[in-house]
Amino acid sequence: MREFSLPALYEVPSDGNLTDLIRRNAVQHPDVAVVGRKVGDVWTDVTSVEFLAEVRAAAKGLIAAGVSPGDRVALMSRTRYEWVLLDFAIWSAGAVTVPVYETSSAEQVSWILSDSGAVAAIVESDAHAAAVESVRGGLPELREVWQIESGAVDHLVATGAEVPDATVDERSAVAKADDPATIVYTSGTTGRPKGCVLTHRSFFAECGNAVERLKPLFRTGECSVLLFLPAAHVFGRLVEVAAIMAPIRLGCVADIRNLTDDLATFQPTLILGVPRVFEKVYNGARSKAQADGKGKIFDKAAQTAIDYSRAMDGARGPSLGLRIKHRIFDKLVYSKMRAVLGGRIEHAISGGAPLGERLGHFFRGVGFTVLEGYGLTESCAATAFNPPDRQKIGTVGQPLPGSVVRIADDGEVLLHGEHLFKEYWKNPEATAEALADGWFHTGDIGTLDEDGYLAITGRKKEILVTAGGKNVAPAVIEDRIRAHALVAECMVVGDGRPFVGALITLDEEFLGRWAAGRGKPAGATAATLRDDPELLAEVQRAVDDGNAAVSKAESVRKFRVLASSFTEEAGHITPSLKLKRNVVAKDFADEIEAIYRTDTSGGRG
Repeated sequence: MREFSLPALYEVPSDGNLTDLIRRNAVQHPDVAVVGRKVGDVWTDVTSVEFLAEVRAAAKGLIAAGVSPGDRVALMSRTRYEWVLLDFAIWSAGAVTVPVYETSSAEQVSWILSDSGAVAAIVESDAHAAAVESVRGGLPELREVWQIESGAVDHLVATGAEVPDATVDERSAVAKADDPATIVYTSGTTGRPKGCVLTHRSFFAECGNAVERLKPLFRTGECSVLLFLPAAHVFGRLVEVAAIMAPIRLGCVADIRNLTDDLATFQPTLILGVPRVFEKVYNGARSKAQADGKGKIFDKAAQTAIDYSRAMDGARGPSLGLRIKHRIFDKLVYSKMRAVLGGRIEHAISGGAPLGERLGHFFRGVGFTVLEGYGLTESCAATAFNPPDRQKIGTVGQPLPGSVVRIADDGEVLLHGEHLFKEYWKNPEATAEALADGWFHTGDIGTLDEDGYLAITGRKKEILVTAGGKNVAPAVIEDRIRAHALVAECMVVGDGRPFVGALITLDEEFLGRWAAGRGKPAGATAATLRDDPELLAEVQRAVDDGNAAVSKAESVRKFRVLASSFTEEAGHITPSLKLKRNVVAKDFADEIEAIYRTDTSGGRG
């Protein structure tokens, strides 16, 4: 058993709640732009004083509508300015926010609203309103539904016009540090989602210590962050609260199809994403270079960036020759990549899955550092992350200051600290199981090195045991295979089987470019190309790269390229892009069987 901790850098208030942050900002940073609101194609800054006034006006409307202290209010929307405004308005009314993914089905909406006992819901679109209406008969506690695109904010402001300021002040002070701030329903890979109760203390401990440890990323008046992750996800909420706490300018992107334009106009210094985002940035840049006849130059530049970053960790640093090459490629390649990200980008934070050592070194060598972190809904997002001054690529960093990470005898990662969730809503049995002996049992398998850096190697419940008795952690191989531009998703199989296999889906966006560059028929799809020898050879290279990370007994011997993708709508992946292995295994059972029906000499199934 090994454990590691760092001293707290932030003292959690003994009382009070998250609404204290916006009142403090209005006093201490009245003219600082805390949120960027996009109107049409133009970003408009909202100062601390203006934001507080808008939050209070919306909170008055909630109070006038009968929302009482402790009531649960559902918030179903894409990531946009109104999300941040209404989140703080709900807290200012003394209530508890229940985020709902905007992609949720009517069945999921019904479960979350009924289980939480939500008395009101704020939705974004007609589709969201229709989803709520379709299940409203089973939601006796739901009294009000407001729609953002139909003027919900203006309606609330008008409704609450007669509510005295003193009433809002009183309501804002009702919640204490240990009271629930939000109930986030886990997008679990099995079973119905559980309502994870995160308190105001959880967010104070999480965001306060993160902002202090990551100070270079949160310089008031200088830094800005563009949020395009789902605000309903705990990672997105971390960004929201941490930005307000710092404070730094926060921008929200509702439609990621316009992300490139938003990066160019907002010009953030910080972005956050999952590894797939950063893989697409790399693959997109490489693909464009190849299309322009500059593929060899890009590959040389990429290798130089990686070599330069790796040399930065050495005692002597990069050699003179490497520094010269790096300077040349900075003008030819790296500066253009940074320009695509707005031109001011300094750091990025990646979570949700391993980024991969090669990509980590590439981006640092290009000129902006991707800091990997690790966390869960139950840990209020990040429970470990790489600090900018002591980054160790290939790990998810050191524990959040003020918390403890322990590796149990069976390799499971255990957590302790004020940032942890309070309980699972109305589920004492699950709470007791997860918080046994005062430690949160993550279900993840990991290691701690001598400096307290954590590496996650797999999920305890996802460990496969082949017929030969070999334990296999799927994530190690899957993440390496998924890094290939052609691969969208990869799921390793083999539990109780004679060898390890894999189901692979193709990235539709990249597939079109790949096919066109190799003279394949126009309009070719995964369904028409899945048996194409050239495509299979390319996928085999991705599999070979994944196999290089594991032993021969753990390596993928056979794979199947699927004709369709894993989708959230079909229940194959969660909104945070985690595989629901049991659903995939059921829906693609014939494809799995095909892997083991064929000759076992190697290659595809």
